Amino acid sequence: MVKIVGIGGSLRPNSYTQIALQVAAQRVEALGAEIEIIDLRQLQLPFCNGEKEYADYPDVQRLRNAVSHADGLILATPEYHGGVSGVLKNALDLMSFEELSDKVTGLISVLGGQSNSNALNELRLIVRWVHGWVIPEQIAIGQAWGAFSPEGKLKDEKLSQRFDQFAQSLVDNTRKLRGVN
Repeated sequence: MVKIVGIGGSLRPNSYTQIALQVAAQRVEALGAEIEIIDLRQLQLPFCNGEKEYADYPDVQRLRNAVSHADGLILATPEYHGGVSGVLKNALDLMSFEELSDKVTGLISVLGGQSNSNALNELRLIVRWVHGWVIPEQIAIGQAWGAFSPEGKLKDEKLSQRFDQFAQSLVDNTRKLRGVN
């Protein structure tokens, strides 16, 4: 069975990024994949200082183990000042090739303003650098304050269809590239 780990790069309560990650997770799960969400709001992670071990922070090993045992990833980030959130970047920096190489990865960015691809392009570079595979389907949600109902449902049918295509591509490509059923 395909195992996907989702990581949301927002610490905000009621975060649109976390809502988007949950929508993607539900779509992936509906296709028969196992999904685990790593909520960085619930972990105690240090700032990455380049060391290999963080003995005083057991959540670093928990994060590493979850990603290491996954076949694929969903990385979701708010776009802050034209780039990836520092929280997500730090979490990725706490890992290495050992955890991230060969992971099939889907990318989601969430913005308060107009949609663009800066954070998605940054994440593509990061994932490629650690020898991961990014699927071509990506999701950028601009003006996120209007994208979801109060229950966390997508309002726009075309955006909902994009989530379906995103999930299908992530599961299909993970099966192919990782050789998992």
